[in-house]
Amino acid sequence: MLAALVLVVSLGTAAIASAASTTVAPYAANIDLWGDKSTMLWNTYQNQIVEKNVSFSFEQTVQGNGYYMTYKYAKMGNTEFKDYAHGSGSLDNEAILSTYDASRKYHLWNADWNDYNVSCIQYKETTHAVYAPTRIAIGTGYYAVNPLNYDSLIKEKTWVKNRLAGTSMQNEVEYAHKLDKDLSVVAKDFTNLTYDPLFKSNAITQFKINEDVGEGKIHIGVLQANSDSAGMIPTSLASMAVTAWKKPAVEIDEDYFGTYHVEKNMTLSVPYSRNKPSYDWLPCSCNEGWNDMVIHDQRYHSAKGFFDCTSCPFPYCNP
Repeated sequence: MLAALVLVVSLGTAAIASAASTTVAPYAANIDLWGDKSTMLWNTYQNQIVEKNVSFSFEQTVQGNGYYMTYKYAKMGNTEFKDYAHGSGSLDNEAILSTYDASRKYHLWNADWNDYNVSCIQYKETTHAVYAPTRIAIGTGYYAVNPLNYDSLIKEKTWVKNRLAGTSMQNEVEYAHKLDKDLSVVAKDFTNLTYDPLFKSNAITQFKINEDVGEGKIHIGVLQANSDSAGMIPTSLASMAVTAWKKPAVEIDEDYFGTYHVEKNMTLSVPYSRNKPSYDWLPCSCNEGWNDMVIHDQRYHSAKGFFDCTSCPFPYCNP
């Protein structure tokens, strides 16, 4: 599912160039390999190949003086991203946001079923902003002779979450008089489930910051859930957040007040693999047979001779 929103508000003298594109590949039609109308319902559920992918790209260049407010949000699979900024004064900004989400389901009657999902969010930004009080005359009426006063210190907040791994990273600048910032964010995850018994997943989150802040506040935070949450697709976003806060594997909380130069390169990778073979529901090894079966498979079966291999012909069994 794609949920991406980009909002830019700029008042004053500005030059804005942006480009955005979205590509959506719809679900493939079900492939019926049997072709028998009597098995149509069975085939719809059991015999199909479904593929889907969604991609979005956004590029922006903004230069000007006045007041600005920007909001960018994207959610792809288990990854989520948000960036918010506002301030008055001069702004020189370049930003690139790209997202991708794809899923594939192979549910064929003559092969092992496989479900595959991959999602990714990438964001890069370069910002140079200097605070200054601004007066802007708007229109030809009252506000033309009574200009609006904007006196907003610089603020920018960026966070990324990878719910498959229970990872959260954020960087926030507030009350700044000057900001020079290079930012790079990557969040990706994939899951690969083969029925049965192999499940593999990996979740990667990367956050790179290189910023100079003049007379402001900087906050940097990282939260990583413990290994109990690794590879577990959350059924509830609230439960994942509670688990991370109560039992964190990594927790970073930093605040700086004043004029600082900060560089951070943070990467969290959480691979996960589970191999859990299931037993054969109809053993005919002729060593134990019926007695080898678990109790819930023995229930409600009256054809004991079939299950204990006494009805199996030679050479498959020697009762």
